[in-house]
Order: sequence, then structure tokens, then C-alpha cells
Amino acid sequence: MTGGSRDDGTAGDRRDPDALLARAGVRGNPDRDQHFLVDDRVLDRLPEYATDAEFDTGHVLEIGAGTGALTDRLLAVADEVTAVERDPDLAAFLHEEFADAIDAGRLTVIEGDALDVDLPEFTSSVSNLPYGASSEIIFRLLPQKRPLLVMVQQEFGERMAADPGTDEYGRLSVTAGHYADVEVVEPVPKEAFSPPPAVQSVVVRTRPRDPEYTVPSDDFFMDFVTAVFTQRRKTMRNAIRNTGHISGLDDPDAVVADADEDLMGMRAGNVTPAQFAALARLAWEVGDPS
Repeated sequence: MTGGSRDDGTAGDRRDPDALLARAGVRGNPDRDQHFLVDDRVLDRLPEYATDAEFDTGHVLEIGAGTGALTDRLLAVADEVTAVERDPDLAAFLHEEFADAIDAGRLTVIEGDALDVDLPEFTSSVSNLPYGASSEIIFRLLPQKRPLLVMVQQEFGERMAADPGTDEYGRLSVTAGHYADVEVVEPVPKEAFSPPPAVQSVVVRTRPRDPEYTVPSDDFFMDFVTAVFTQRRKTMRNAIRNTGHISGLDDPDAVVADADEDLMGMRAGNVTPAQFAALARLAWEVGDPS
């Protein structure tokens, strides 16, 4: 049954993910980072996570739509959906399968890489992301300050949501937390996908907010944090001195000299985002950033 003869989804009438794969005539390809979410229970829960008071479902952006199992469920809760799919054959299938929703102006399918295409204005984003590009995609979306609900690798998701002093806390924790509150809302087993990936997955929800600190420049702050975490086993004193070529500081010694001595004796994994921000402001002032 194609989109020309089927509606775009009402309660109790969801497209079966295995049937979609069969109609599309495709199988997931791990070499192309293709793992289709086929567990109905998980698929049905994802829109529920995105319908709380802080998620505006007026225009939902989906990255990596695949055969449209999640697209189908998003259409049941959203006024409008834009689905981005890089595989031209799958994009063509989405156009056929969801012809009714497209004709009604409720669905737009964009063929292309989510890192390259022009993205529309959206009110929230719900996606089963291609894992190899998760970080780049998320950090393209986070600065838009819209709520996100994303399926990612478990390790990646736990690092996004980690607190200082934990093993998972790192560059990703600080930079994601700069834009939003981040929480892991559900673990998802390998068996929920076809083919099963090599790793476990989690659903991560982000709620945008302004940080409780100021930085001279988001880009400089990200570069500074990234640089220091390349030497997370060293003290902040040595990490700052050794990574000026990454952070863009011409005079990292001046930063160390003016910074709090106790802070310089800490390791990056125990430094809070607010402390990183204070150091970034100091580095901007005295470190002669290029």
C-alpha cells in the first residue's frame, strides 16, 4: 500500500516498520551507518517524549528518516514535519509512501546530508541519528535553541549528560550543557534495530536554556574546552600550556599565571562548566587569542 492510498497516520493506524522495509526493498547497511529502528514500542514512545509542555510540535525536524517509521508517528502529533534523508532511493520512497501528507502540506522531504543542506525553521527535532555523524549533527542543532530528542550510542549519550567528577564527564558534557539541559530518558537494546548495531543505544532529550555564566565567544569557549580535554590526565596548568596551538592562545603562560592556583592544580574532569567559562574569559583577556 503506498502513500497515495493511505492516510498519514492516526491513532491505532501506524505503519509497520518491517512492512516499510519490505515496501522500500531495502536492508540496513552497517557500512553506511544504516540501522533502522523497527521496535514498535520504542517508535511509539518517541513522540510521547516530545509532547511535553516544553516541546513545541508545530514543526518537527527529523534527521535520517530512513523508510519513515518514525516520520509516520511524528505526523500523528505534529502540525508539520520536515524529514531529511541522505539516501536518494530512500528519499524517493518517502515521497511515494507519504504522498498524501506531502500533498496536504504536512510533510516536506529533503534529500541530502543533514550537515550540508539548508535546514528550515523548526520548533523541535526528533531523530534516530546516523551514529557516525551524531556529534556533528547535534552541534549543528543545539545552537538553534530548540528542544531535541535523539537516539544515539549509549556511550555518547551518557557523555552528553555527565556531571563533573564522573568518568563520562568531558568535552561533550561541557559543550552540550552550554546550550541545554541534557538527560538520558531511555536505554534502547540492539535488538530494536535492523540490523542490530554493535553497541547499545539511548534516547537523549535536551531542553534549551541559557547558561548561568558568560563567555566571550561560543566558538572560543568550545575551542578552549576541546583543547584542555585533549590532555585531561594532566593538571589544568599543564593542559593550558600544552594546547595553545589548539585553543588559539599565543600566550597560555599568562593565563596560568593569572588563574586561581587551586584550579590550575585540578584536572579537566573535575572542572565545572562555570569554572571553564571563567578560565575562558581570562584566556580571552590575557592569553592573546588569535
